[in-house]
Amino acid sequence: MHIRTRGGRHSRRFKLAVPAVAVTVLALVGTGLTMSSSQAEEPAPALPTATAAERPTAPADAELRERVAAAAQADRKTLAPSKLNATDDPGPAPMVIGGTETSISNAPWMTQLWYHDGNEGFFCGGVVIAPTKIATAAHCVKGFDWAAYGTVVTGAGSTETTGSGDVNWAYRQWTHPLYKDNDGAADNDIAVLTLDRPTAVKPLPVMSKTDTALYAAGTQARVYGWGRTSSTESGISTTLRSATLPIVSDAACADSYDSWFKAGHMVCAGKTGATDAETTGACNGDSGGPLVVGGKLVGIVSWGITDCVGEGAYSVFAKVSTYVPAINARAYDTNLNWDHRADLLARKASTNTLYRFTSTGSGMTKGDFGNGSGINVLLQTDLNRDDYQDLLIRAGDGSLYWDWFDPTAQEWQSKRIATGWGSRKQILAPGDLTGDGHPDVLSTDSAGSFWLYPGKGNGSFATRSKIGGGGLSYSMVRGSGDFTNDGKADILALGSGGKLYLFKGTGKASAPFAAKVLVRTWDVANALVTTGDFSGDGIADIIVRVKSGELYLYPGTGRADSGIFGARKLLGSGASSYNLFG
Repeated sequence: MHIRTRGGRHSRRFKLAVPAVAVTVLALVGTGLTMSSSQAEEPAPALPTATAAERPTAPADAELRERVAAAAQADRKTLAPSKLNATDDPGPAPMVIGGTETSISNAPWMTQLWYHDGNEGFFCGGVVIAPTKIATAAHCVKGFDWAAYGTVVTGAGSTETTGSGDVNWAYRQWTHPLYKDNDGAADNDIAVLTLDRPTAVKPLPVMSKTDTALYAAGTQARVYGWGRTSSTESGISTTLRSATLPIVSDAACADSYDSWFKAGHMVCAGKTGATDAETTGACNGDSGGPLVVGGKLVGIVSWGITDCVGEGAYSVFAKVSTYVPAINARAYDTNLNWDHRADLLARKASTNTLYRFTSTGSGMTKGDFGNGSGINVLLQTDLNRDDYQDLLIRAGDGSLYWDWFDPTAQEWQSKRIATGWGSRKQILAPGDLTGDGHPDVLSTDSAGSFWLYPGKGNGSFATRSKIGGGGLSYSMVRGSGDFTNDGKADILALGSGGKLYLFKGTGKASAPFAAKVLVRTWDVANALVTTGDFSGDGIADIIVRVKSGELYLYPGTGRADSGIFGARKLLGSGASSYNLFG
């Protein structure tokens, strides 16, 4: 089946919401990002403007519900890969065997994935991992056009009433590039669907790549789904079910499945026996649903044997720890045209015109973005996690603004969130530093102290904390995304002699960075730009302007040593005529 590719939702040009004043640095008059409600509500002197173009129109809710009804009535295609009888139709599509009914309030992040293209339909489970992001199995997504034929339902515990829950449009889809069916034993079975608007559902936290203890044999996990509850009956459950099942060692799983089992990519769990009464595990219909340990996502329902019951017939899940970097990269892949590649903003010094340089992966194309007068810091981020890229802007008077796009009004909105930030030496929006799923802000004050402002996911921040000093030792501190491919946000700092240091993220609010590591020497660099994953491979990159004016892309490799970046690629010359990058 052909997958129709859709473009970005908006081409947005705007005027920055700051006073048109000279760019000056003022003395620090405020120390906190948290302000009184009256101050926080004060609008910027001028609101941004935007135009919409090339925006795909989301289907009406009524159409999305019609898709659900059609999929529910159709003969559901089998999606759960099966190791045995892989060439035959194993039966009805993916239920939790040995489980009990549970309320959606106990698993609010559970989603129903309904698909019908006019000929065939199917059902899968999924899990909300961010306000607009649904993790599921690749075999539920690969080869299917979810924008045209799919619906994601949140907040519904029953599959019987098609009018229950909230219907959501998955306008974008991603499957792991190395996904392979392997004759029924799916490998790299991970996918992410992106919704066109945030859901109010509380996301399930994704485990850390280093949380390996969660996979210890015997650890009690929980699986959720609407799949089959019996090996002898084909119907799927109409109510959400859950079961507790033990994690199984890799050795035991390999003993059952031989080369079908890929250690590192898969994890097994469950109780097995010759009958339903002796079995606890996932079955057809649970595909794409979560395996949960300690309140974290550790697995995605992937495959098993036909009819799900048999001695040693463990349920097999995609092992999330291996895919944390890829999953997080998709959860934080907001950019200006929604193509999985970060873009670059730059201001022409002679005219104060802002230009948008849209990434092509290895190069970029140029377009007018608006008037950039009166600002001296411009950062791309997504503080409210709505899949529309936001901007953090510092004006010449030291005020810090949060500008975000309102898709309902089709206009940019703005809020002043701090004053007196003129003496801040560095301001960064590196991503989630505290491990709570919300983007954070980092700054250094006039004394070189580093301050962390934990984001709340709505453009506001919790109480700041001091996380270190020595900021005056660095001419530039930059970061946006994950440079080391471990699923955590990192930062880079340029010191004397052009020495570039990596501060690897830990995901811990109390100590968000590990000890610095010298990774490069760039004595010819006079500008470092980190907008995120410019190349689109899921790893953060860096853009460097050298003293002669050339602009280079250094693609991230995921390493945490001198090999942190690959061979540079020339993006353009004449970059010395630009005096602000973001």
